[in-house]
Amino acid sequence: MLRFLTAGESHGPALTCIVEGLPAGLNFTEEGLGDELARRRLGFGRGRRMKIERDELELLGGVRFGATLGGPVSVVIRNTEWPKWQEEMSPHPGGEARRRMTTPRPGHADLVGMVKYDTHDARDILERSSARETAARTVAGYAAKQLLGEIDVSIVSHVVAIGSVEAPDGVIPGPDEHERVDASPVRCLDEAASEAMVAEIEAAHADRDTLGGVVEVVVHGLPEGVGSHVHWDRRLDARLAGALMSIQAIKAVEVGDGLETARRRGSAAHDEITYEAGSFSRTTDRAGGIEGGMATGQPIRVRAAMKPLSTLMRPLRTVDVDTKEPDKAFRERTDTCAVPAAGIVAEQMVAIVVAQEVQRMFGGDTAGDLRRSVEGYRKRLSEF
Repeated sequence: MLRFLTAGESHGPALTCIVEGLPAGLNFTEEGLGDELARRRLGFGRGRRMKIERDELELLGGVRFGATLGGPVSVVIRNTEWPKWQEEMSPHPGGEARRRMTTPRPGHADLVGMVKYDTHDARDILERSSARETAARTVAGYAAKQLLGEIDVSIVSHVVAIGSVEAPDGVIPGPDEHERVDASPVRCLDEAASEAMVAEIEAAHADRDTLGGVVEVVVHGLPEGVGSHVHWDRRLDARLAGALMSIQAIKAVEVGDGLETARRRGSAAHDEITYEAGSFSRTTDRAGGIEGGMATGQPIRVRAAMKPLSTLMRPLRTVDVDTKEPDKAFRERTDTCAVPAAGIVAEQMVAIVVAQEVQRMFGGDTAGDLRRSVEGYRKRLSEF
């Protein structure tokens, strides 16, 4: 079953990712992976780093002639800015920081990490806790999407809120609408809301502040029954929530109508079941395509709420860990808003979990084996 490990620092020589458990015969190319990585840099409100950052890829193993071999896939994403940082981030003995960062940022991993690892230099922490690490996760997410594509499962995200601006409810992207969503500067389907979100970001930038928001990820085509009601750690909704919460700056997750459902009476909270044309269906999708920890066959909808970024142009109050005196938090390059890009990362994490659960249920050492297993299951469902 698919699993992955990332390594590397934000300003180190490279990020690396090893993906294990992929079946043989999946399409896997540098061009396809490069396109997915480029999507991660999308969105109005990004800082200067997105303009200079480039993802130089190298496939080191597990792929031949554009297809997976069945063994671990290894990918390196080189940091094109490494020459500027090789002294500050040198892995060799004898190096010394030019400027220790001793004033941790509120809302960041800085202080807790410094205490945990007994360091008075926040760079030891921030380099790994940076969201730049998600570039390496994209390798695993791309692989998961390729696997799911073999069984006609599609995953697409869109932005539903930035700051105080919310898009109208009830509009979700279709399985093939990635380009339509990405064409929006904030990856929002509603044109009026998109314009308002851009204005909200511009206002925050003018105030030298940051904004958070909410993204929604939609899974189309997943066969009903994927997941489990039997084991707590295999419930599909629980696994999706955990994966999304692992993304830097994500503070809440909602499945389907989630919080709104909690305010309804039971008679208005659930999706009534019908049977037509030889199949079961629901009249609504309040549950977000998951019941009892398993996919219902409807589109799966999960939302993730991202907090405003904690690196501010007008730093908040903090304490210097050396002097223990009040001070202002240090500043690194930052974005005003990274919510549109967070949607892409959320897609990757959802794809990874869904691919893992598909593999758990259907197995297959080759892409063909997986397809045939799913086709047999879908045939059984049609005869239920």
